[in-house]
Amino acid sequence: MAYKDLHAFLKRLDEKKELVRITEPLDPYLEIAEVTDRTSKGFGPALLFENVKGSKFPVLTNAFGSFSRMHMALEVESLDAVAEQIQEFMEIEKPDSILKKLKLLPKLAKMANIFPKEVTKAPCQDVVYTGDDVDLGIIPVLTTWPGDAGPFITLPLVITKNPETGMRNMGMYRMQVFDKNTTGMHWHRHKGGAYHYHLAEKKGQRLEVAVAIGPDPVVTYAATAPIPDEMDEFMFAGFLRQSPVEYVKCKTVDLEVPANSMFVLEGYVDPGERRREGPFGDHTGYYSLADDYPVFHVTALTHRKDAVYPATLVGPPPMEDCFMGKATERIFLPLIKKQLPEVVDMNLPLEGVFHNLCFVSIDKRYPGQTRKVMYALWGLGQMMFTKIIVIVDKDVNVQNTSEVLWRLGNNVDPRRDIVILEGPLDALDHSSPTAFYGAKMGIDATKKGPDDGHFREWPDSLTMDPEVKRKVAALWPKLGIPLTKK
Repeated sequence: MAYKDLHAFLKRLDEKKELVRITEPLDPYLEIAEVTDRTSKGFGPALLFENVKGSKFPVLTNAFGSFSRMHMALEVESLDAVAEQIQEFMEIEKPDSILKKLKLLPKLAKMANIFPKEVTKAPCQDVVYTGDDVDLGIIPVLTTWPGDAGPFITLPLVITKNPETGMRNMGMYRMQVFDKNTTGMHWHRHKGGAYHYHLAEKKGQRLEVAVAIGPDPVVTYAATAPIPDEMDEFMFAGFLRQSPVEYVKCKTVDLEVPANSMFVLEGYVDPGERRREGPFGDHTGYYSLADDYPVFHVTALTHRKDAVYPATLVGPPPMEDCFMGKATERIFLPLIKKQLPEVVDMNLPLEGVFHNLCFVSIDKRYPGQTRKVMYALWGLGQMMFTKIIVIVDKDVNVQNTSEVLWRLGNNVDPRRDIVILEGPLDALDHSSPTAFYGAKMGIDATKKGPDDGHFREWPDSLTMDPEVKRKVAALWPKLGIPLTKK
């Protein structure tokens, strides 16, 4: 059963001993972040800070910071199970027989549960502030690194509508709190919210914005998912949770927000208005540089009576966002394999912070196939930001970074096997000479043969006789050899 709200998820974390409640008074300026950073680096539990200096609201961090908690958030045994569910629905075809029609009925019944549902009364509007009564200072927004320009809201679900089509978009873009009723709106030009603002700005129109903070965990994840622009994130969340997302109309803008949210900010961004935002200690492990971004004016602040403020800390990996990124890797792999059937597996290693490194294993059958896969991946949605792609053979475990680096070191002739081209880069990439655009590298670390222009004999890699491995495995408990890693 889908979580009713964030409180239900916290209860589940408590039951599974995945949550630590901290009663020691801690400051939202750096102190909560330091505790969270140490916990993340140690692959520790979710943290609920119940005594936050200067605020009556508890702060939740590291809620998604492990594979087990991602499984719990999405209510699945494994992330691959979600991928299989997506694959199943992708393969729905028109039934041409009674038997196929009968088999299709359960799938269609599930589909009926994914459409969002409007409610007239919502917990997120228990308390309502509008106009001059709005004060963002009541929310314990964290300052996470010493060089940050101020406190930043780090888990906001930013909701806008396309001013031409009315299509809704929900994305996650950090928001620097400037004062009691304005924030920055750090949406990159490649994102859906930025596109809606671009359309509104061309028309000289104000763009209405709503920001939901702390709905149930599936809805929060859905805001980060790289789904197609024409797909509604509310509907995608309903698909993942197998239950409709309940939403309510905002008080001061013509937008809808998840009814179970902890906090909601309503307001607008004006065309042409910019303000210096940043720096901010980002997921790359570096401070993203200050730049000019649109200004969000808050016309209403609503919240639950029992609100908890969820936040995430980003920085040098491993961090909580790494596990959200790994969830996306596993969940959306079937979509990539549907378009590139030679792909066996893919790994976005934690050290690559989502967009710097991508390891891909393929079933290689013809010359030039590795380059075909590289170019195709760079053309797929947010994969366009990937800076380095490494292609290996199908028998290589790309989830084992050590094995990939071993193959890379042995199998690559730099003159022959490296391709460099140019294209879009993530806005946070500081290495390129210009923002948003720079060089990318593809590395072919597969075996080579005459078709690849390699006419020398290619040696076999070392593997032990399978029968000997089975015998030693059976004997191992009797040998008494301690190992820290098997």
